[in-house]
Amino acid sequence: MQALVKAAALALLAMSTSLFAAEPLKSSLQPGEKIVDIFEPINITGEHAGERHCLVCENGLSPVAMIFAREPSERLTQLLAKLDAATVKNKGQAMGSFAVFLSEREQLPEELKDLAQKQAWKELVLSTFEPAGPGGFAVAKDADVTVVLYRDFAVQANHAFRKGELTNEAIEKIVADLPKILKK
Repeated sequence: MQALVKAAALALLAMSTSLFAAEPLKSSLQPGEKIVDIFEPINITGEHAGERHCLVCENGLSPVAMIFAREPSERLTQLLAKLDAATVKNKGQAMGSFAVFLSEREQLPEELKDLAQKQAWKELVLSTFEPAGPGGFAVAKDADVTVVLYRDFAVQANHAFRKGELTNEAIEKIVADLPKILKK
C-alpha cells in the first residue's frame, strides 16, 4: 500500500512539474496597460550612441517594438532583423524599434556594435541597462526575451520567452501582432 501511495505521489509531482514548465511566462507590461515610467539605457547604436538616452521618450506616441533581452542569440538576431525591416517599411507611421539588453557584461557593448554593423540594421536601436531591468517595467528574472508592442504608450501585445523558447514560430507570431500597433 505504501508503495502505491508513493508511486501516486511521484506521478502527481511529475505532472505538476510539467504543468508548471508549460505555464506561459509573464514579463513586463501586459496588453491594456500603459507605460507610465521612463528609463535611460546606454544607447549602443543610433543617434545617441554612447549616451544614456530615453528611447521611450524619443518614440513618443508612435508605434513601437520594445525588446528586453539578456544576451544576443541567433534567433533573437532573426527577430531583430524582422523588426528593423518592419520599422523601415512603416517609417511613414514613425514606427520605432529598440532592444534593451539587461546585462552588465563588460564585452556586451562591443559585441552589440559588431552585431549591428554586421546586420546593417537601419532603424533598430540597441542599448544596455542593469540586469534587473527598468523600474515600472517588471521584466521577469527568468525572461530571456520579452517583446512589448505599444502605441500611444498603451501596450497592445506582449510576448515573453524563457531561454530557448524563442522559436521561428514565435517570431512569426510577434511579427503577426505588428498590425495591432500600426494604423490601417
